[in-house]
Amino acid sequence: MEFANKEYFLLLLLLIPYVLWYLLYRKRSEPTMRMSDTYAYLNASKSWRVRLLSLPMLLRCLAFVMIVVCLARPQTRNSWDNKQVEGIDIMLAMDVSTSMLAEDLKPNRIEAAKDVASEFISGRPNDNIGLTIFAGESFTQCPLTTDHSSLLNLLQNVRTDIAARGLIQDGTAVGMGLANAVSRLKGSKAKSKVVILLTDGSNNMGDISPLTAAQIARSLGIRVYTIGVGTNKVAPYPMPVAGGVQYVNMPVEIDTRTLSEISAMTEGNFYRATNNRELKQIYHDIDQLEKTKMNVTKFSKRYEAFQPFAIAAIVCLLLELLLRNTVLRRLP
Repeated sequence: MEFANKEYFLLLLLLIPYVLWYLLYRKRSEPTMRMSDTYAYLNASKSWRVRLLSLPMLLRCLAFVMIVVCLARPQTRNSWDNKQVEGIDIMLAMDVSTSMLAEDLKPNRIEAAKDVASEFISGRPNDNIGLTIFAGESFTQCPLTTDHSSLLNLLQNVRTDIAARGLIQDGTAVGMGLANAVSRLKGSKAKSKVVILLTDGSNNMGDISPLTAAQIARSLGIRVYTIGVGTNKVAPYPMPVAGGVQYVNMPVEIDTRTLSEISAMTEGNFYRATNNRELKQIYHDIDQLEKTKMNVTKFSKRYEAFQPFAIAAIVCLLLELLLRNTVLRRLP
């Protein structure tokens, strides 16, 4: 709530001399009666009427405050934004091969990648974002959408056991994953189209090579940001054995050269993430590079809101008059 004439609040200072007058001089002007001895009245209890003698004065002060608030013109404002948004179309291409279970990132590579991607999606409410997953084969987990709640649910349901269960072939088909993501952006009319490709290995499956997919992306004006996730040497990998899990050191083999060529060919960037902090920083950097353009026209309409204060002032005055002339009436 705002006030159009705030200077009227200075009138509230008039309450100070009025209250002082009431406390210091009002009782002197009241009629008195001489008594030879007041000892009998020292311990006498006060009636409820005596306790409420100051209530009319309080109601009068409250009515004055409400009148001053009305003079100050309280106003409410109904505002809305007319947004013209130029969104960005983004496809996330995520490696879900069994090697993503390695625990050099905590709790493992796939969960770390999902957590950071979820933060990235939540921070871009105006963009169309989709999700492609790949191992030895590739398919679209979620097409481009602004329904980010559904996208986040599908992202959290991504598992690396789809290859272990035979739903798709295991392996790392980087070219197929990139081509699938590019195909989802082919018909996009957005001025900015981006693929964020995350993998922990090198291409060893698929019918399309990574560089061929990158050439297709370049011809369509799609930028590709590539992320190689995993430590530089070996990573602990959980191997199921009878009655439990045994950890073995698995060598990290990321084709950084091919990933760099893909990003360079499409005017993107290549990143290496060896821990959770670096992976989070990479998505933060990409978020800063790919900002949504937004033009906002703001409208505002104000409404006078003095009516409740005026009603309160009238009620206080009427109640004061009623009390003063009935139950709190004084005889001369």
